[in-house]
Amino acid sequence: MSASPDRWFSEWFNEDYHTLYAHRSSEEARVVADLIADRVPLRGGLTLDLGCGAGRHLPYLSRQQPTVGLDLSPWLLGVARERQSQAALTRADMRSLPFRDGAFTLVVSLFTSFGYFRDDAENAHVLAEVARVTEPGGWFVLDFLNAGRTRRTLIPFERTRVGAHWVQQVRRITDDGRYVAKTITMEANGREFLERVRLFEPDELTAMLSNAGYDVRNVYGDYRGGVWTPASPRAVVIARRETAMSAMTSRTLAHRVASGRGRPDAARTAA
Repeated sequence: MSASPDRWFSEWFNEDYHTLYAHRSSEEARVVADLIADRVPLRGGLTLDLGCGAGRHLPYLSRQQPTVGLDLSPWLLGVARERQSQAALTRADMRSLPFRDGAFTLVVSLFTSFGYFRDDAENAHVLAEVARVTEPGGWFVLDFLNAGRTRRTLIPFERTRVGAHWVQQVRRITDDGRYVAKTITMEANGREFLERVRLFEPDELTAMLSNAGYDVRNVYGDYRGGVWTPASPRAVVIARRETAMSAMTSRTLAHRVASGRGRPDAARTAA
């Protein structure tokens, strides 16, 4: 399979992806959900698991309050449905969320489900959509890779056995330094996929969230709430939705976020 550099996410999140990341455990999902429960003061409502994949976080997030899972991949949503037959699941593109304004008191984006688009305006538009569906005073938790550490520790080539399968992974930082790109080859079937994520530093994420109407309260370095340092494995950003939305279109807001023109006093945003 030839991976499209702009639509890689529509091709990659399938049974081969699930095979490669099968080692990501339910225990890890429980730990990050416990961190959210401990550090995010909720007063009731609904949670949105944005990019829920096969749904490993859903049972733990649902302990705190009812949770809706959203993903673009029909295959991964099918796995989530098999695991949890009663789960509320929706298939949609995160750039156009099928929910009313202010529908959720908490939105989470876990295991690097952000930064998938080539154009920063599109990534900003995701945050605009998130803000639109988060009620004022609600919360957003963005679990992202540590961009600096990723650049420093990148392994260019790796061939590993995953269960009964051999998988080759070729990794590189793009020439402009803005993306980590990975080519994954499943040796058993010869299928090849691309995975590419924008390398946002924590201060860049903070600025984008601020422009989208969020106040960043904390950035943690791991799922147990450790202090963020340049050596941390993750950047777990916890932000509170501050401003009410007005009639400004999400497209206009996304342009402002991407261009760094500052937070709007009142803006209609979406994730």
